[in-house]
Amino acid sequence: MIKKQNSSGGSAPGTVMRWGLFLVIPCYGLDQWTKWLICRDVSVGTGFNVIPGFFDIIHMRNTGAAFSILQGMPASYRTYFFLAVTIIALGFLFAVFWQEKDDSLLLKIVISLIVAGAIGNLTDRMIHNEVVDFLSFYLGPYRWPTFNLADTYISMGMAGLIVHTFIMTRRT
Repeated sequence: MIKKQNSSGGSAPGTVMRWGLFLVIPCYGLDQWTKWLICRDVSVGTGFNVIPGFFDIIHMRNTGAAFSILQGMPASYRTYFFLAVTIIALGFLFAVFWQEKDDSLLLKIVISLIVAGAIGNLTDRMIHNEVVDFLSFYLGPYRWPTFNLADTYISMGMAGLIVHTFIMTRRT
């Protein structure tokens, strides 16, 4: 099969976008399915132990951003603020994805993960006016903030983007 190329030598934008959707759709689906299960089976504020002393499933709601930043923002502004920020970020990522000349598999994966995570948390905000979190890791008295798969996708994607930008591109 011959790979269509644009004049700059990278992948054709449609090919890159299709590849991205190949990862975005299942990641988004898994995020929403796990949140649906949590909402269906675990009351808010309750949960159960999975690995004693290390990992619990706890149904929490977060009206703010990561680590509950901006949680105190008035509800009338909060949903619109996060909607606007997400749409701007997604627009930027789609523009980068569409125009990227680098045919790097890593770049395709990390942008797809960020997009899937952003859309997953945006869906929560539109449905619940807050984000459903449920993964709770801790060691003794030290507890990491509760999060969800969408947060994991965004974090992994950002870490991969840093690796791609500062390490992989220097090798070429």
